[in-house]
Amino acid sequence: MEFCPKCGTRLVPKKGKTETSPLTFSCPKCGYKKPLADKKIEPKVAKVIQHKPQELVAVISKEEQKLRTLPTVRVECPKCGNNTAYVWQVQTRGADESSTQFLRCTKCSYTFREYS
Repeated sequence: MEFCPKCGTRLVPKKGKTETSPLTFSCPKCGYKKPLADKKIEPKVAKVIQHKPQELVAVISKEEQKLRTLPTVRVECPKCGNNTAYVWQVQTRGADESSTQFLRCTKCSYTFREYS
């Protein structure tokens, strides 16, 4: 990144009018031009990263549950009737929709979810 020595604005690379004319750095504010000194500009190639669905879902395993760092809430477990569960939230749908609340019973470790 280079800046204009006259006004301090960031210089923008510009192509010449013909294919044989050299590339220059140009100031969009004051019109200053600086030729590129044998710099070879290579186009950037976008890299596409494919994620597996398993990588995107946060899973709280039983080992992590034993750490007892998750907050707890008073809610009845549908499986055993216990009234305390660990709770965490994950954004499983679109960003404009509310997140899904997951609950895991502290007694039987049954995991269930609550949509809000």
